[in-house]
Amino acid sequence: MVGTLGLFNFRGKNEKRRSKSMSVGNGSVLEGSAAGNEEAADGTQGSDHPSDLPESDQNEKLRQVMDDLAATFQAREKQLLTDMEQMKEKFAKLLLGEDMSGGGKGVSSALALSNAITNLAASVFGEQSRLEPMTAERKSRWRKEIDWLLSVSDCIVEFVPSQQKAKDGSNMEIMVTKQRFDLLMNIPALRTLDTMLLDCLDSFKDQDEFYYLSKDATDEEKGNSKRKDDKWWLPTVKVPEQGLSDAAKKNLQSQREAMTQVLKAAMSINAQVLTEMEIPENYLDSLPKNGRASLGDSTYRSITVEFFDPNQFLATTDLSSEHKILDLKNRIEASIVIWKRKMHQKDGKSAWSSAVSYEKRELFEERAETILRILKHQYPGIPQSSLDISKIQYNRDVGQALLESYSRILESLAFTVLSRIGDVLYADSVARNPSQATSKSPANPSSGNDNEKSNLMTLSDLLTWSGDLLDNDFEDSKDCKDDLSKDMDEKNLNVATSKVSYLESLGGVRSPKERH
Repeated sequence: MVGTLGLFNFRGKNEKRRSKSMSVGNGSVLEGSAAGNEEAADGTQGSDHPSDLPESDQNEKLRQVMDDLAATFQAREKQLLTDMEQMKEKFAKLLLGEDMSGGGKGVSSALALSNAITNLAASVFGEQSRLEPMTAERKSRWRKEIDWLLSVSDCIVEFVPSQQKAKDGSNMEIMVTKQRFDLLMNIPALRTLDTMLLDCLDSFKDQDEFYYLSKDATDEEKGNSKRKDDKWWLPTVKVPEQGLSDAAKKNLQSQREAMTQVLKAAMSINAQVLTEMEIPENYLDSLPKNGRASLGDSTYRSITVEFFDPNQFLATTDLSSEHKILDLKNRIEASIVIWKRKMHQKDGKSAWSSAVSYEKRELFEERAETILRILKHQYPGIPQSSLDISKIQYNRDVGQALLESYSRILESLAFTVLSRIGDVLYADSVARNPSQATSKSPANPSSGNDNEKSNLMTLSDLLTWSGDLLDNDFEDSKDCKDDLSKDMDEKNLNVATSKVSYLESLGGVRSPKERH
């Protein structure tokens, strides 16, 4: 709210600044005119000099300069007043908790702020269906309004010890306020990721290597580049018949590597923040009494067998649609919460008590954690799980709400940009070899073949899901990785994440390994 109070004084300050600047401008012009008159009196030649103009013309030029200055300051003042009104409206909605009736039935401040950031990103970025720079108006609006919402983090502080020197020269320890550590580390990191995303889009300005067909284009015009996946509404990419040039291809590969790093960093921050959020009681009350009921008999038997292979488990599980992937993720997370509560329930007669040994529960948790980690990394674009939504809805920590929502929208945008880059590279591959046109576009990360799905060794592999056609170009892009690492170092990209795993602190309890 400090920023709000500061804007209330903008008009008065601008009026003083305007009068002062105009007086200075008047003085400068008058001094110039006086100097010109003196030169004319001395017989100085020069037909273009202002002193050669009649006095009436000089006065006209003076009035024109003054009018231009007045118009400039009036436009600036009008823009500041407009921004102030917009900011007052936004923060009023936050204070009311989105309940415009003022009856006190609104949502919490944390959820209102999270919704505001989410809605802002949706209105500014939208579908982002093309690789093109943002308009100046959209970019200005995004930077201005996200700064307003993130300004709340400046007031979230914690007490830290500090040294103060007294008048007698002695040192004493006092407590001073400092921005909370998680915000101090992660907000600058997220801003860096934000800048990298906008720079990536700006890099495609004035490019003429590829273009997009209109929605009304015929199938003949689209040719082999016609989209054959479930996102039929996205525009079709067209490249030259011989494919992209080496320079354009190298730029796309470099941007793909950069966006992969942005996606990984945003995912890391978002997952860590969600891990630190408490599990709401409403979610716990909705869970079944045991993990078997949550997972289902078939999935439960697959996880609890003596010899367990996560790749084999995923290969035999139906993951053909986004809904089925999300359903599996929800059931696994629910079963883990149930198991953890059973393991830490001291009352043996409670409904949460367990007859299974701690060692087996620990084994089941590790297996479920492995599956969940693979799902989150192999399919980063799927919607949030029921547990995540419940945490966001009932979270009361404003700082965590800021970090979660900001990292989530950056993660979503990076995923979208990666998909658009994949569209262009796929069109280039088809142009070079028309026989490689497949039934589904490799731009869709969930449409990889069985060989791709079984390659789950590293996070980098999981995020490089552009398909076999794009993997052929991977060797050419190795040089881009070094440049990206240097760029990340220059921007001091600091991501504050603890070494606690995603399920290690699920439910706010310590793992069995720490307890034994």
